[in-house]
Amino acid sequence: MGVQEEAACLKTRPGNAKTNGRKPAQYDVCFILTTLLSHMTPGVTELGLSRHEPGAPFWKLVLKQFDDLLVKILIAAALISFILALVNGETGLMAFLEPSVILMILAANAAVGVITESNAEKALEELRAYQADVATVLRNGCFSILPASELVPGDIVEVSVGCKIPADMRMIEMLSNQVRVDQAILTGESSSVEKELKITTTSNAVYQDKTNILFSGTVVVAGRARAIVVGVGPNTAMGSIRDSMLRTEDEATPLKKKLDEFGTFLAKVIAGICVLVWIVNIGHFRDPSHGGFLRGAIHYFKIAVALAVAAIPEGLPAVVTTCLALGTKRMARLNAIVRSLPSVETLGCTTVICSDKTGTLTTNMMSVAKVCVVESANRGPVVSEYSVSGTTYAPEGIIFDSTGMQYNPDKGNYEKIGESTEVALRVLAEKVGLPGFDSLPSALNMLTKHERASYCNHYWEEQFRKIHVLEFSRDRKMMSVLCSRNQMHILFSKGAPESIIPRCSTILCNSDGSIVPLTADIRAELDSRFNSFAGKETLRCLALALKWMPSVQQSLSFDDEKDLTFIGLVGMLDPPRDEVKNAMLSCMTAGIRVIVVTGDNKSTAESLCRKIGAFDQLIDFSEHSYTASEFEELAPLQQTIALQRMALFTRVEPSHKRILVEALQHQNEVVAMTGDGVNDAPALKKADIGIAMGSGTAVAKSASDMVLADDNFASIVAAVAEGRAIYNNTKQFIRYMISSNIGEVVCIFVAAVLGIPDTLAPVQLLWVNLVTDGLPATAIGFNKQDSDVMRAKPRKVNEAVVSGWLFFRYLVIGAYVGLATVAGFIWWFVYSDGGPKLPYTELMNFYSCPTRETTYPCSIFDDRHPSTVSMTVLVVVEMFNALNNLSENQSLLVIPPWSNMWLVASIIITMLLHILILYVHPLSILFSVTPLSLADWTVVLYLSLPVIVIDEVLKFFSRNPIDSGYGSGGPIYFQKKIYMKSKLWSNIKHFWNHKASMVSLIESKSSISICVAIEELNKVTKDIV
Repeated sequence: MGVQEEAACLKTRPGNAKTNGRKPAQYDVCFILTTLLSHMTPGVTELGLSRHEPGAPFWKLVLKQFDDLLVKILIAAALISFILALVNGETGLMAFLEPSVILMILAANAAVGVITESNAEKALEELRAYQADVATVLRNGCFSILPASELVPGDIVEVSVGCKIPADMRMIEMLSNQVRVDQAILTGESSSVEKELKITTTSNAVYQDKTNILFSGTVVVAGRARAIVVGVGPNTAMGSIRDSMLRTEDEATPLKKKLDEFGTFLAKVIAGICVLVWIVNIGHFRDPSHGGFLRGAIHYFKIAVALAVAAIPEGLPAVVTTCLALGTKRMARLNAIVRSLPSVETLGCTTVICSDKTGTLTTNMMSVAKVCVVESANRGPVVSEYSVSGTTYAPEGIIFDSTGMQYNPDKGNYEKIGESTEVALRVLAEKVGLPGFDSLPSALNMLTKHERASYCNHYWEEQFRKIHVLEFSRDRKMMSVLCSRNQMHILFSKGAPESIIPRCSTILCNSDGSIVPLTADIRAELDSRFNSFAGKETLRCLALALKWMPSVQQSLSFDDEKDLTFIGLVGMLDPPRDEVKNAMLSCMTAGIRVIVVTGDNKSTAESLCRKIGAFDQLIDFSEHSYTASEFEELAPLQQTIALQRMALFTRVEPSHKRILVEALQHQNEVVAMTGDGVNDAPALKKADIGIAMGSGTAVAKSASDMVLADDNFASIVAAVAEGRAIYNNTKQFIRYMISSNIGEVVCIFVAAVLGIPDTLAPVQLLWVNLVTDGLPATAIGFNKQDSDVMRAKPRKVNEAVVSGWLFFRYLVIGAYVGLATVAGFIWWFVYSDGGPKLPYTELMNFYSCPTRETTYPCSIFDDRHPSTVSMTVLVVVEMFNALNNLSENQSLLVIPPWSNMWLVASIIITMLLHILILYVHPLSILFSVTPLSLADWTVVLYLSLPVIVIDEVLKFFSRNPIDSGYGSGGPIYFQKKIYMKSKLWSNIKHFWNHKASMVSLIESKSSISICVAIEELNKVTKDIV
């Protein structure tokens, strides 16, 4: 819809007339005053407040962090452990250590989540900073300054230069020749908008076209006026942006979605295995060692709980967060500051970047690009065009308004003061320099940045004293200023070429400073250059002129603006950034499509795209460029086709940007949106990854996932490459942790099925999951970036973190890890010289030991030595498995361990920590372990090393599948087969859903419509073939 506040503003008071769907911009002043029960003289007497709704309460944010299936299972396991410990009468630290650690981990994760989501509320708070604090209001016949929050529809407010508009208001009276407003924070366009009183006739006019409406939060840069309030608080253009942000729910990133799906699958598998383990051991519930059926049931229930704890990778959230945080540090060195950690991996699958034009692809600094002067007219007009870098221009025509530049030491750049056009002319004066100083450049370099910002302008302001000004008016399309210098008065004029040139009778020749008559030939040549500037090059053109006046004249009249001397033409534009072309080409090489989004008009935006040079592959923009209104008028199927071809989207408002993002997401695109203004905030928040400029507004930054500190579009390319590398490494450590947890599950399950004692204590499992697994998994995040990372196409959103073949690989690895752990336990009882050397059958019947006469004490089954061997085997085999994860498919012979020294260091630290708990007395008691002998360590190595050999064999089959893709039996074949079936089915459903639209397209007999229908049919038939 259009402006939400305008649809509601005329319904805020009794006696409202029928609006017939029209908006304030379309009504005359009298109707607005009557409807809102206001009057030009006394104003209104009713008071009110424009309040905003509060955000989500803190307790809801806290509860939201625990809304996860795996988290709920862990909470249940912790509570059950507490209850079982109390039921069994257990006391001491060990009885409650495991559940306490689990709950502390969950609390820490919840705290991080709450902090992250609380930051999102800052965007809404910072949005209010753009609202005016006070307003000059007419109440009871008197003007007074009141808080802006007390404004109500019908209030009459007076605004002037520098005022921030306090509410959405309809212009009712001009108090100066012109009123111009900077609407950049709302529309993103750098050019100010001239306001007027006349009615807007267009029914679907955008903000830039509503020239009789003053929008809340924008700034008056010229003139003075009175206006009537038609919308306050949420019923304003700025309020609609806030409401849009409130309605936008944070979308889960692709990685989080896949982790959630895998977590749900894992939870179901865990639940099934736990129930199975408990059922399998029903026959052992009455074993004498348990002291009764109920206690036996509780004992095996504890084993099932321990199995759940072992199967769930408790450390995974912490490791993912840590690795993403490390990735953000590397991105920060590339000037990409990540605000939302999950968005790091989202960059890796981004398929479309919707880039705001102004301030993102351009500098948002209106600059003079070309200057056209007449060199001579002796043998016909000789007209020259110069780039701004020259220093031979006369400085006339650049000293009009009280605008200028200043140097901002905090940002390290120059900033404008005042209206963009005037600042562009002042910058031109600084680039031209001063006449007669050969050593001027070196002299200027000795100035400070602050002094250099306006040194030349200050010189000319001292040379020419301003006497009188004729302000700009719409009918004249020009302005003039009378200045004096050395007892000589000069009139300087600037304005639209079609207004200035007809008022000129002579020209100032640039070659020798002579003044010659303005002939028809010269006039025709100037018109040709003007048409070229304004047409093909889409420059904003101004003509400059002067006139010598009597020295006694102290004021100007409109009659003085004739018989002027023409000086030259200047063409201005918001120039594209130098680095944008290469950045865009890199994105396209990486399979990422760039769509330029702007509120500017179509021709200007297309010209900018041509200047950038990144769209040279397009013959023309006819099928790739759409205005917002053109896109809205298309049929649904045609919109689908347009989105697939779109390279440029113009004349857009904030709502259009959000609609564009949603439409692309509906086509399964992963969308990144760049922007810097308040108007970009809703789209930034809705996009899969919002990218704000460092010089942008606080609202845009708060709504974004990433901020470009240097405002450099090229930094996105580096960030995408880093994001892809981070995702690849994330997959590696996730698989590493999953295979480790599978090993623990197999260990507990096999021990329960075989009927042997518990191989690992719960506290030992927690130590392995959190510490032993955590350090190597984090270090895997430092694997080097692949050389071809930016030559690959974006990964598909539905790509599984662990695919079918890879899951089989890690099932094999996990099974070996579990079997090796159980083997170490059995070895100590049956074969170790330090053990009892029991027959295997005795080990299987340990539960009946108290009821039988044995040659060994039953307390041998409570010895800490066998579980220490098992735990050590588990730790060492996982260290070797960590080396396997240096690459998904490459052999260790190709990528040696020292290619990631962080991983080598983490393995060394992990082993030192393990040795520490084995040989330091208080820790060995806490973790129920004991020191191992040299023979024990030898067996541990024998059982651990084969994991490398097994994974090397699996990697070989991954690199060399049995079938190259079209036979049977190979993993690639099954993956391709499933993908092609899903793609075909998706296209058939798409065709069926749009069959009616396609029939109507064909029946229209339009060649373009028939081509669109044929293209859709080709998609389906291509997959069938």
